[in-house]
Amino acid sequence: MSIENLQVRAEQLLRASGVMPVLTVDSVDQGLRMADALAEGGLKTLELTLRTPAAMSALAAIKKERPDIVVGAGTVLTADQAQASIDVGADFLVTPGTPAVLAEALAKAPIPAVPGAATPSEFIALMALGFRVCKLFPSNAVGGLAMVKGLAGPFPELKLCANGGINEASAGDYLAEANVVCVGGSWMLPKAWLAAGDWDKVRDSAAKAVQIAAGARGAG
Repeated sequence: MSIENLQVRAEQLLRASGVMPVLTVDSVDQGLRMADALAEGGLKTLELTLRTPAAMSALAAIKKERPDIVVGAGTVLTADQAQASIDVGADFLVTPGTPAVLAEALAKAPIPAVPGAATPSEFIALMALGFRVCKLFPSNAVGGLAMVKGLAGPFPELKLCANGGINEASAGDYLAEANVVCVGGSWMLPKAWLAAGDWDKVRDSAAKAVQIAAGARGAG
């Protein structure tokens, strides 16, 4: 599939999600429990970061045991990590930043990729490779909503997944911007809830995130 078609698919995935939970897992079991609670709340597209030793195994387990959940590999830093994620069944790839070597690997990947960038120059380089759906990271640190609005003028075709410092209070403001197809965050997965096994709280927070997304888009 061409990068153009894969970018269409990336936009569809992210727009359908609205709010994409960002998971950092300590074990396969925890990853499955997180995925279940989020899905019960209505969030069935997840970004599972490759930040822990359990991440790749958890990604593989969720894809095998919860096939209705869409799981992307996040914090992909190298072409080898991208390939390993593809091999275990990741539905899409997300990077926090995208140097040239990684960008070229993502452009050749057989699944959708959402490369991360923080500056206009980085977005221009990614768009030259065919990317039209990118991750703005770290959103708050590089200007937040002002940055989102500033990018809209020179890059009318660019669609953003904003991530980094976004929370329940600010998610709707981002999603109200025409060039934002998705926001990512982990506010529905605070460490205290995970440690206590408060999965009902995770579910309820996920359900509220669904409502926030619908409201911001005029569908609520």
